Amino acid sequence: MTVRIGITGAAGRMGRMLSEAIAASEGACTLAAAIEQAESSLLDADMGELLGGDSTGVIITADLSAVAEEIDALIDFTVPESTLTQAAICARHGVPMVIGTTGFTDAQAEALAAATAEIPVCQASNFAPGVNLTFRLAEAAARALGDTVDIEIIETHHRHKIDAPSGTALSLGEVIAAALDRDLSQVAVHGREGRTGARDRDAIGFSSIRAGDVVGDHTVIFAGDGERLEITHRASSRMAFAQGAVRAACWLAEQSVGQYSMQDVLAGQEADA
Repeated sequence: MTVRIGITGAAGRMGRMLSEAIAASEGACTLAAAIEQAESSLLDADMGELLGGDSTGVIITADLSAVAEEIDALIDFTVPESTLTQAAICARHGVPMVIGTTGFTDAQAEALAAATAEIPVCQASNFAPGVNLTFRLAEAAARALGDTVDIEIIETHHRHKIDAPSGTALSLGEVIAAALDRDLSQVAVHGREGRTGARDRDAIGFSSIRAGDVVGDHTVIFAGDGERLEITHRASSRMAFAQGAVRAACWLAEQSVGQYSMQDVLAGQEADA
């Protein structure tokens, strides 16, 4: 079955990358809908022509409701407010959602979970397969080293990223905290300044750098006495995120109602291999 995919934020950097990933899927999926915000100057443009190719007949629209019946899954990499709006529409039409948006407040996260309770959803802070392997490595290191090390997470992104720490950094922190039976909300330390005193061994530190056009770098440091272990993932192109999200959409279109992660996608595809 060829999965018909819709993209929100279709004219943005990630939206265009997703379109390219779909085109390169060798028939596994097809771009069936492109959604942009109502004030976009690119409404009514053809996505194929926007990407510098031939006309595809997929016209950019601001109304997801008008095309919801034409898609098998929606990929959303936008902002929390937009994601919540699209989630309500997907719920009404029974459209599965792949959500890569980050920066939700607790209230927004709860509202999203409620809105999507009756549809299949795959939500992840990062869809790159390498990052999801990094989660596993960080968890294994945390379990092995336990309370003998200090743990710091450093992330670097481009100057345009609006939330910090990144969703991926927070996910790393959550994975590590769970492995150590800690509550991340109680032990997270975000940046340091002034006379902070000695470091609490239970703390999980976060540092965020915003500079240039960096796609995304994440490093977890496990620092003990006499040695230091660092686990690093560097993204050189958003295509890794896009290809992962497209893989997730193809997989999600065949799943029952539920909340899934990229780990579930990878495990499901390994089982099918």
